[in-house]
Amino acid sequence: MTNPILQTRDLTVYYGKHRGVLGVNLTVNKGEVFGFLGPNGAGKTTTQRVLMDIIRPTQGSAFIFGMDCQKEGVTIRKRIGYLPGELNLYPNMKGRSFLDMMASMQENKVDSAYLNQLFERLDFNPNRRMKEYSRGNKQKIGIITAFMGKPDLLILDEPTSGLDPLVQQTVMELVRETKEDGRTVFFSSHILPEVQAVCDRVGIIREGSLIKTDHVETLTHQQFKRLHITLKQIPPDNIFAIDGVTETGREGLKIKLEIQRNLDKVMELALPFGIEDIESKPVSLEEIFLTFYDRHPNGGNHHA
Repeated sequence: MTNPILQTRDLTVYYGKHRGVLGVNLTVNKGEVFGFLGPNGAGKTTTQRVLMDIIRPTQGSAFIFGMDCQKEGVTIRKRIGYLPGELNLYPNMKGRSFLDMMASMQENKVDSAYLNQLFERLDFNPNRRMKEYSRGNKQKIGIITAFMGKPDLLILDEPTSGLDPLVQQTVMELVRETKEDGRTVFFSSHILPEVQAVCDRVGIIREGSLIKTDHVETLTHQQFKRLHITLKQIPPDNIFAIDGVTETGREGLKIKLEIQRNLDKVMELALPFGIEDIESKPVSLEEIFLTFYDRHPNGGNHHA
């Protein structure tokens, strides 16, 4: 039985005449890591800002912990760790003073030992002024602010932006540890391998509309198949140019195909040329994501 922590119902936001999001219906369950995917301008940040009651919806509603985000925002925010996509920091304030201020707004008391552990793991010095920090260190203070109180829900907008690979890995470890504690993470990211590594489910948003929500494992196993078929004779060019099938290359007698449907037809076409071997290759979340935008990583298009 699911236990929703976060829900949106027909969530719609317009900026004047410009679309933000359109009729988004989203559910994130307690204890899961949910990845929110889409290119710039798709509506990821708009959705998160409604959840934090930074902006108000044109239509529809949003709920966290069963409470209306627009009516009980103050109570909700005390239980959330939020990392915005754009951090606005006080230039003359020292890092530690900023963290003390943010801790006073959170429901959970910040454990000083855990805070120091975050400083060490992220290689962050809290005793400098904000204006002295690099972009990466400013991102680190945002991450520490979100995680330090061990909140029930983390809402993270591009959490590894501006960080070097080692620190990116540490942030993903923190996300995994949050899940192990039974807490919930809702985050957007452009780095799809990290999403695939830590997320239970993902939602894909395109032009303001949520077009797909599913478990990562289900998406990578069912959206399309990549087969390498080795034949005994070379078939004619374009023999596999059928609906739902893309030929991505040939190596001698080996034909490389990506198949969304009509697998039986592919086998029927291949059979007269003698099937020597069939290999099934894994598909990444990034490649799945690109199929929803009709962009093939090798430059071609999938038949949607």
